[in-house]
Amino acid sequence: MILHDKIAAQLPAWRERIKVLAKDHADVVVDQVTIGQIVGGMRDIKSLLTDVSFVDPAEGIRFRGMSIPEVLKALPKNRGNKMPLVGGLYYLLMVGEVPTKEEALEVEAEWAKRAEMPDYVHKMLKAMPNDTHPMILFTQAVMAMARESAFATKYQAGMKKDVYWEPALEDSIDLTAKLPVIAAFIYRMKYFGEKGKPKYNPKLDFGANFSKMMKVSDKKGYAELARLYFILHSDHESGNVSAHATHLVGSSLSDVHFAFAAGLAGLAGPLHGLANQECLAWLLDVKEEFGGVPSRDDLYKFAWDTLNGGKVIPGYGHAVLRVPDPRFTAQMDFAKKNFPEDDLVRLADMVFDVVPAVLKEQGKAKNPAPNVDAISGTLQYYYGVREFDFYTVLFGVGRALGVTANYVWARALGQPIERPKSVTMKMLEDAVAKAKGG
Repeated sequence: MILHDKIAAQLPAWRERIKVLAKDHADVVVDQVTIGQIVGGMRDIKSLLTDVSFVDPAEGIRFRGMSIPEVLKALPKNRGNKMPLVGGLYYLLMVGEVPTKEEALEVEAEWAKRAEMPDYVHKMLKAMPNDTHPMILFTQAVMAMARESAFATKYQAGMKKDVYWEPALEDSIDLTAKLPVIAAFIYRMKYFGEKGKPKYNPKLDFGANFSKMMKVSDKKGYAELARLYFILHSDHESGNVSAHATHLVGSSLSDVHFAFAAGLAGLAGPLHGLANQECLAWLLDVKEEFGGVPSRDDLYKFAWDTLNGGKVIPGYGHAVLRVPDPRFTAQMDFAKKNFPEDDLVRLADMVFDVVPAVLKEQGKAKNPAPNVDAISGTLQYYYGVREFDFYTVLFGVGRALGVTANYVWARALGQPIERPKSVTMKMLEDAVAKAKGG
């Protein structure tokens, strides 16, 4: 298998690098922790290791050192497609190199061989009440497939630590292959009452298969959007909740199904994966208020009314970025090229022009620029995916690509169980008194 062989060839050099760091430079200070960071959610504490992606405050996410525009330009595409193969992105995240088209298609072919949803998962999902949230269904399906984990089986048989990554990779490819099928089934079952298994076509790529299985639109371009969406949502370094939860649980040597289920539980939270639907809901409120796209002055007033009412304008601001999110820019470019006259696209573009200025005037937001959530729901809405509760499942399919790459490399490099130390309130108060000379 191409991903296995490529990673195996790199591992000796990577293991030597981490060995040298741990043995010879363990006492080198990288960062200092403040009380504000401790009580403020550990914001900006440099304490996680990943080479898969990095969020540059000035340039946005970098996948294996490459910016979003560089990735979209460099990754191979199928003939006639404008967006890269998702298999090429997975190769890049796993291997750290831009694949050839043939190498990307090998990953796609590997997914096609493993894509069928297990019968027991199919039966379990059909047995759930109709009003079950799609993220519950999605997480249940991931958890259920742990019964087939190669990692768990080989661990129980006593495999050596230096080969942990091999069954971890097997599990990760199996899992990522099945997620679009499971997600599409949940969508068609929950919202349209269909109970049959979706069929994965080995002649189509990951994005085209998802588009066909979803059956959401006769508008041209949903397969292209699926490719773009999954690439952009794949990873965002390891500090966000879904990535960190996956890493944390994986560090205990739980298999990838348990680990990713934990990540999905975090993604389901309103402060993480639900943000895209909140952004779309706000845009729809604006459109309803004015009966269409408002004037710039009306939008300016509406934005201030939102803030003065004690609410936030969703989709603007980011914990790390200090510039417009390149993932937002890539999706806005897609919308403008494919359906520029759509009212919600025109409105989102006007919001991009007006809202950052309003937030600067208010003075509370450190970064008033848009993030990825400010536009992603709008694109799904255009193609007919208008069931807001499902948006986080879409996010989850994409996020699996990045967190499983991190999971494999964590096992390959022998990263230990994560176990930070806690302090008491009294300890912090004593530290303040000491700093003040008390």
